[in-house]
Amino acid sequence: MEFKTWSSPHLPVESSVNVVMRHVLLALLPGAACMTWLFGWGVVINLLIAGATALAAEAFMLILRGRPVTATLLDGSALLTGALLALALAPLAPWWIAVVGTAFAIVVAKQLYGGLGYNPFNPAMAGYVVLLVSFPLELTLWPAAGSAPELATTLAMIFTGAPPAGVAIDAITMATPMDTVRMQLGLGATLTDLGKEPLFGIIAGFGWEWVNLAYLAGGLWLLQTKVIQWQIPAAMLAGLGGMAGIFHLVNPDLYATPLFHLFSGAAMLGAFFIATDPVSACTTPLGRIWFGLGIGVITWIIRTWGGYPEGIAFAVLLMNLAAPTIDHYTRPRVFGHHDGTPR
Repeated sequence: MEFKTWSSPHLPVESSVNVVMRHVLLALLPGAACMTWLFGWGVVINLLIAGATALAAEAFMLILRGRPVTATLLDGSALLTGALLALALAPLAPWWIAVVGTAFAIVVAKQLYGGLGYNPFNPAMAGYVVLLVSFPLELTLWPAAGSAPELATTLAMIFTGAPPAGVAIDAITMATPMDTVRMQLGLGATLTDLGKEPLFGIIAGFGWEWVNLAYLAGGLWLLQTKVIQWQIPAAMLAGLGGMAGIFHLVNPDLYATPLFHLFSGAAMLGAFFIATDPVSACTTPLGRIWFGLGIGVITWIIRTWGGYPEGIAFAVLLMNLAAPTIDHYTRPRVFGHHDGTPR
């Protein structure tokens, strides 16, 4: 009697690409739900557009390259790229913004380098930076937290580019807390004065505190399930918070508190979901720490002195460039290695 048994090893595979991607997508749900609650239906619409574009672009490129389509689409990597990019976009951005950014992320930043496992840069952040540099105005269309327009108005603005008749676009959109801080400090205001504005909550921008707490909860679940390692998020948050803390002690009226930086913008999304990309990040334990620290420090520098209110995307791409070198110099010693010294 012949038994049909697969070749060794026979241990069950607990962590495959589709399992990891599914876990990360599930961990994004609390943050995405919180953003939808605060900023309206535009978040969901961006997710749908970016997800559909990611799957279509991935399928198109796989067909051109003569690679299997169904199995690759089902691994969830393209869908995750679309989701991360969509969550970084302004909820009222025109529909083509999500299409252009996602198509660039999949076609150029991922597939032209050889697909999953070969891309040197984080695809979602590459797509976002292209949009930020090329179409900065469209990425400022954020509604006030808790005052998002209704579904019909949101659909009209996303697909026609115009608000309802008789309503000025400034009445629907407003600057984010981080953008406000950067602009007002440049005009000579102090953080003490800005803290009294309704745009700010208890420790950070109004509403953004809850968004970052939701992403933090999802990130901690990823750590608990061992989908990601602790070094990159811990080091990134330490670098960002440490730089903010040092300069806030020097001049508290000019430099925001560590809590403001950690719970505003995309800090937690970047730390747990973007910087931890297993392909473009460092892989050695010590290398992950240097990688995360670099992202945190560069993010703070761009937020404070750069031309953009948020610097995570640029910081991640810059550290992606440095990742191979960091890994080279932080490789752990091989067991049994002898350096030639007498024993």
